[in-house]
Amino acid sequence: MSLFEEERRRLLALLAAQSVEHRRVVLASGRESDFYVDCKRTVLTAEGHWLVGRLLFALVKQLAPQVVGIGGMTMGADPLASAVSLISHLAQQPLHAFYVRKEPKGHGTNRWIEGLHGVPEGARLVVVEDVVTTGGSTLKAIERVLEGGYVVDAVLAVLDRQEGGKEALQARGYQLGSLFLRSDF
Repeated sequence: MSLFEEERRRLLALLAAQSVEHRRVVLASGRESDFYVDCKRTVLTAEGHWLVGRLLFALVKQLAPQVVGIGGMTMGADPLASAVSLISHLAQQPLHAFYVRKEPKGHGTNRWIEGLHGVPEGARLVVVEDVVTTGGSTLKAIERVLEGGYVVDAVLAVLDRQEGGKEALQARGYQLGSLFLRSDF
């Protein structure tokens, strides 16, 4: 078994133990579900942060090696982008972390995106998400990145809930790469 697969299995075990709940919830998409995953419970632990950074960085290098940054909609993408950026620095292949605000900053520069200061327009980026259900928040993040003058080369997630998000992204020309599917749980 490869190191990637060993680390993936360990992250899956951590997510299953710390982040998965089987109870009725209303998701950000407005849908009801009896399967809820709060990835932050796992990825904000030291081990979870390390693992998700290593695994997502490996996917970035495989699927979009020419990108210069990774980020997405705050707050789900924040620890993911941070972890990948740190791992990329340790690998001497640095990627900028960036965060897309839900609302523009209400003062100063009124920016939608933080973390791309000095990154030129036209730069190639990865949009990352913790959990994709319908793809709505991922598409909003992509829209903000494109409005900023950047190119989205890849879209990655920790978990694809397999509820239409992948198809919604494909309809807009984006492929979704994910570490896990709902069926993995």
